[in-house]
Amino acid sequence: MKLILIHRKGARSLTFHLGPLSRRLFGAGLVFVPFLVGFAGYSLALMSSPAGIDQQVAQWREKISQQDQLLNDVQTESRQQVDALTARMAELQARLMRLDALGERVTEVARLDADEFDFSQQPALGGAVSGPGAPTYSSLGDLSSSMELLEDQIHLREQQLDALEGLLIDRDLHQAQRVDGWPIEKGWVSSRYGNRVDPFNGKTTWHNGVDFASKDGAPVLAVASGVVVWAGSRSGYGLTVEVSHGEGYVTRYSHNQDNLVIVGDIVKKGQQIAAVGSSGRSTGPHVHLEVFKHGRVVDPASYVRRTRQS
Repeated sequence: MKLILIHRKGARSLTFHLGPLSRRLFGAGLVFVPFLVGFAGYSLALMSSPAGIDQQVAQWREKISQQDQLLNDVQTESRQQVDALTARMAELQARLMRLDALGERVTEVARLDADEFDFSQQPALGGAVSGPGAPTYSSLGDLSSSMELLEDQIHLREQQLDALEGLLIDRDLHQAQRVDGWPIEKGWVSSRYGNRVDPFNGKTTWHNGVDFASKDGAPVLAVASGVVVWAGSRSGYGLTVEVSHGEGYVTRYSHNQDNLVIVGDIVKKGQQIAAVGSSGRSTGPHVHLEVFKHGRVVDPASYVRRTRQS
């Protein structure tokens, strides 16, 4: 098969010899090329038509809507986080204010040095409010930083209160161990410390303690907190209780009707440890109180007067 191409002016021509395979390819091209050209034209026309444009616009709008929804979700989550942190900060501020009020009150009641335990310093941030005066934060980082400062202040207040509590405990412990007061609720001093006339033989003898006359069976009270180191009968003293108070102090309570504690018991100041009696060398119901300091007996009168004169 020959294919002759002639120039439009007829000046020259080209001749092609087509074999069987070439003829088949050429024929197929004549069939499919117009189809492809037509399909491309149809697609272009469809895209250029109003319906095709509307379809593309709808797809873009759907994507934009999805992005807007995602942005709204992120903003909502951020606002929720800010609200939660703001509520937490308001809670911390209220806690700090309570700690300040408690610290100032305890310092005042305990009569401590206000300069040493200063709870009057205001927090770095005010209380959380709503409306036009509400605090605003440009980022979660700013809010978190403010909360960290507030938590640091709370930690400082807690340290001050811990130190204050320790000081008060030490002071209370010292006060509880301090020997003072009477060993009875009601009665009178029937014999003082020092030389006196012995009630049994009329001779001048030395009296190591102070006698407190009271009703038979009345409570015998510990004049300081401590540990019972003796509870039993002693020659001449009758039923006796001895309590160690630390720092070298020991008190002795004698002539009891009954002992209510045993060795090893921990007693508090003002606690009943025995009942008034007249056991041992005694002329009537009373409590014989002796005070020892580092093993040496001392005049109980000065310790008794601590409470009576206050």
